[in-house]
Amino acid sequence: MRVTVVVPTLNEEKGIAGVVSDFKKLGFDVLVVDGNSRDRTREIAEQCGAKVIVQSGRGKGNAVAEAFRILNSDVVVLVDGDGSYKAEDVKKLLEPIERGTADHVIGTRFYSYEKGAFTRLNLFGNKILNFFFRFAYGISLNDVLSGYRALKKEVYKSVELKKSGFEVEVELTVETLAKGFRIAEVPISYRKREGKTKLNPLRDGFRIGKTIYEMLRRYSPARYIYFLGAIFIVLGLLTGSYVVYAWLKGITHVLLVILTTMFI
Repeated sequence: MRVTVVVPTLNEEKGIAGVVSDFKKLGFDVLVVDGNSRDRTREIAEQCGAKVIVQSGRGKGNAVAEAFRILNSDVVVLVDGDGSYKAEDVKKLLEPIERGTADHVIGTRFYSYEKGAFTRLNLFGNKILNFFFRFAYGISLNDVLSGYRALKKEVYKSVELKKSGFEVEVELTVETLAKGFRIAEVPISYRKREGKTKLNPLRDGFRIGKTIYEMLRRYSPARYIYFLGAIFIVLGLLTGSYVVYAWLKGITHVLLVILTTMFI
């Protein structure tokens, strides 16, 4: 089974040497897809034995899509270039594929992460977005935003990636499910990254949430309607509870009563 490790990069000179070297020691081919870094990322990656290409577009999603187009390996492993993931955990990702029990395997970070690997805001945002995903799709996955995953050729050659940024992990997950492939999760370790993060928690968190919503509408219209209904019921219960509370205090909110009725 031929496996290629794909590393999207942008100004990752502090972490890329360790990432490439560790995977090369394990005997894997490494392809670095670089987003026109202004530092020594490409030079260092090549010195450590990686094949390096410069992506034609911008963003992590675009880098992943370009790698999928040019590769023909049996399995592609995606990993970030910041040193936050351990190369030896790749064995855990490949095991379900080798056993024939999964086509796409996600490395779940929440079982073992070191102090400082997540900021409080990032951890909170990850938990919220993963809950949102589970609620929307009814799928028991714990870490759909993980950047460490393995995909069989049948999967990575069939997925349609339209987002150019950090939404790519959600796209990969939903596309896998929508096309009927089997997806699994395995626990991995997660470390504090090397260098400065490119992720903006608020901006990118909003984009990821929007992608979850848009893909639900595209691939599961029935569940999309159910999802909207559930949201309106929750809003109705919240406004209704406030109306009752205010009424007990002797205050009447006619407009809120009407709004509650409309929600429910």
